[in-house]
Amino acid sequence: MTKVYRIFTLLLALIFLTTYSSNKENVSKISGDFFFKIKEIDIINNFLIEEDKIIKKLDGLYGKNIFFINKNYIKEQLSLIDFLEKFDVKKKYPNKVIIKIYETKPLATIFKGKDQFLLDSSSKLISSKKYTFSDDFPRIFGENAEKHFVKFFNKLKDNNFLIDKVKNYYYFKIDRWDLQLINDQIIKFPSDELAEAIQQSNKLLDRKDFEKYKIIDLRINDKIVVE
Repeated sequence: MTKVYRIFTLLLALIFLTTYSSNKENVSKISGDFFFKIKEIDIINNFLIEEDKIIKKLDGLYGKNIFFINKNYIKEQLSLIDFLEKFDVKKKYPNKVIIKIYETKPLATIFKGKDQFLLDSSSKLISSKKYTFSDDFPRIFGENAEKHFVKFFNKLKDNNFLIDKVKNYYYFKIDRWDLQLINDQIIKFPSDELAEAIQQSNKLLDRKDFEKYKIIDLRINDKIVVE
């Protein structure tokens, strides 16, 4: 039991003992005072998601008992909001709830048929019909590439590859990727021992003598093929 909760428990007990009466009118008044009603909802740490959109979804919290917030209700209401990864709930007594938002990150764009989507860090596809996308995002190509992209993207990041250099990602069904850089250089990665290949590509891209090559092929273990 937290210190704040103990203080409020003692305070409520004191109110009850000093105002108790068998009179029905007094009992009703005590009941109304006993339950701390939610009057304010603050949204923090949101950058992509509009605050009004979140508040509207949580309208049902107003007037509820702050001691018994149903987090499943909040999760259900917010589950369909784009770019939302998770949230934390903090109670500020007597009547305020603070919702801290953790957002996903938009990573790249991809076409499915004729429709364009933004792929975020949770592998969720977000339609361009709902948002206007910047042309600055790299593009993803390949059948079902969206199902494998985040894993590959995280592998690049974990091995310190400069993501900002990537113009396009190409996925192949044998579970491997090619990258096209902003300078149009192509890097061909293997399906196995990917981390080692990424680290090797970092070293090669730092070398001046490799700037002239259009293709750097790392698919064969312990061998570099350039064109």
